[in-house]
Amino acid sequence: MKKALIIGGGIAGCAAAHQLTLQGGWDISLVEKGANIGAGNYTHFYGGHPHTFGPRHFLTQNEDVFEFLNSYLPLRHCDHIFQTYVEKDAQFYDYPIHKDDIPRMPESKKIQLELGEKHIEDVANAKNLEEYWKASVGETLYDKFINEYSKKMWQIEDNKLLDDFSWSPKGVALKEGIRKAWDTAISCYPYAIDGYNSYFKIATESTKVYLNTNITNFDITNKEVVFNDKKHKYDVIINTISPDILFEECFGALPYVGRDVHMFVLPIEFAFPDKTYFLYYAGKEKFTRLVEYKRFTQYKSPHTLIGMEIPSSNGKHYPLPFKSEYERANRYLDLLPENVFSIGRAGSYEYRVDIDDCIEQAMSVANKLA
Repeated sequence: MKKALIIGGGIAGCAAAHQLTLQGGWDISLVEKGANIGAGNYTHFYGGHPHTFGPRHFLTQNEDVFEFLNSYLPLRHCDHIFQTYVEKDAQFYDYPIHKDDIPRMPESKKIQLELGEKHIEDVANAKNLEEYWKASVGETLYDKFINEYSKKMWQIEDNKLLDDFSWSPKGVALKEGIRKAWDTAISCYPYAIDGYNSYFKIATESTKVYLNTNITNFDITNKEVVFNDKKHKYDVIINTISPDILFEECFGALPYVGRDVHMFVLPIEFAFPDKTYFLYYAGKEKFTRLVEYKRFTQYKSPHTLIGMEIPSSNGKHYPLPFKSEYERANRYLDLLPENVFSIGRAGSYEYRVDIDDCIEQAMSVANKLA
């Protein structure tokens, strides 16, 4: 029987264990430094309220991936609305930016003039996030919705530093028509009150799971690692943590933005308007957004749980979208020998990778190993 090691027990690691189990013929070990598998997608409880680390709805355009997860974990569709608070206007507006909101904005005439002057070729030729959004929606809407938000989101002083913005497609055209966050993607959340937790158990039921365990030495070339004071050798390694860690940061550390998430309960049944799950804050507030978890979980209570997200250096949650750092990450990924794979948001060093992508990547690796 072939031996496989999975490094990291988030959604990518659990999905990889599941795919190898379905394939059969594998002796699988999963090493996770935390106390739970599932990482940020693991459901915790605060005052009885279920919550994940930030909002973790399942969003995909891949119907096969949706059907796969839904077959193990029944999913509830949840079309929803995002809103952004603009303090200088003392107003909430829809996000993505909606044309119907422009007449309510103090600078509506100026905005309409700027929209009339935008050119598709300027969008295509944009070299950074600031140029991209200004070319897409004009300077006023950029300042209102994007400027301060992006700087605090990525903890930078200037949005011109963000030279990859393929993850930010919403500025090319303003939203109009039906008010909901997504038109082309399936948006859903598990029916189960403990969210994705039951899937993590299913995915790893035939896997040896080592929690609260650190790998203290990596010899990736020989597919050997050390943990619990013992050397272990494998036929295949599937990595889901930052790839620089595998090689002692020999090309330098890959940068990430972390999150501090603060939970608080309010003495009302719901705080946000109907179908509104997120509230973004586009000004100089320290936090980027609030999340009302009951909108996802459907938990029944006379009170409601709110999560406040503050960008920080706590954790490796979001790879920085700098082309120079993508190039650094690729140098690490190029060092991976045959039958060593790196998947997931951290393992791929791609901000755009989400739950559905992790499952799809795990399927792809399993197919290569079949």
